[in-house]
Amino acid sequence: MNADSPVGFFDSGVGGLSILDAFKRLCPDEKTVYIADSANCPYGSKPAEEIVRLSRANARKLIADHGCKMVVVACNTATAAAIDVLRREWPDIPFVGLEPAVKPAAFASKTGIVGVLATQGTFNGRLYRETKARFAKDVTVIATVADELVMLVEKYVKVDSPRPKLEEIDEVMAAVRKRIEPILAAGADAIVLGCTHFPHLRRAIENVASGRAIVIDPSDAVARRAKSLIVDLLCQTTASKRMAGLEVPHFFGHENVSNPVNKG
Repeated sequence: MNADSPVGFFDSGVGGLSILDAFKRLCPDEKTVYIADSANCPYGSKPAEEIVRLSRANARKLIADHGCKMVVVACNTATAAAIDVLRREWPDIPFVGLEPAVKPAAFASKTGIVGVLATQGTFNGRLYRETKARFAKDVTVIATVADELVMLVEKYVKVDSPRPKLEEIDEVMAAVRKRIEPILAAGADAIVLGCTHFPHLRRAIENVASGRAIVIDPSDAVARRAKSLIVDLLCQTTASKRMAGLEVPHFFGHENVSNPVNKG
């Protein structure tokens, strides 16, 4: 593993930029490659077999074409359908996936009711079902599919452009209210952003939920996990070189290069 190799990210579109942004805040010196598969967005309503096929193609491009040392599956739906397949196909490459943050929501809730915004593909996945069964046995979970919010993010957020203030767009706020108000009316006091498109709407959702519910965004937790795996990889590489009597390079402080790749 080359320490200067990039970290790869892919999503069905621009949603995973929320994870990339969190990672770059934490690891500003790491090179990155991002694939936005906008031509096939959304993944959430597709059959699992198709999601696996698309995810394998994205991972192959990141690993074979760009030499990525690690791949972040910056898509809840792709994680649910494909991460086990990807790990089997590339056993030497670390893959970081996502799952809805049901656990912290369940622990934080005082009403015993939490809302989860995600795609149908995520709700159908093993990770969500297992996490819900393990950590949300004593709470009511309101599972809400919100594909129209995914497409609104795709409409307004672009890979190479500054992130827009979606909370200032009337069309966005109307769509957010339509999805969030029923969750709040049901008594939820915690709302999980279970799709990487939804952190782009965090301020809009917080504006609607203000004073009634907290909004849980897993982006920073995913970035911390990715960083920890990079540290592990660098430690392994350093140890191997020292055992072989080779010169050990300095791993940190190299040039900051960001290489977004728009596959859409």
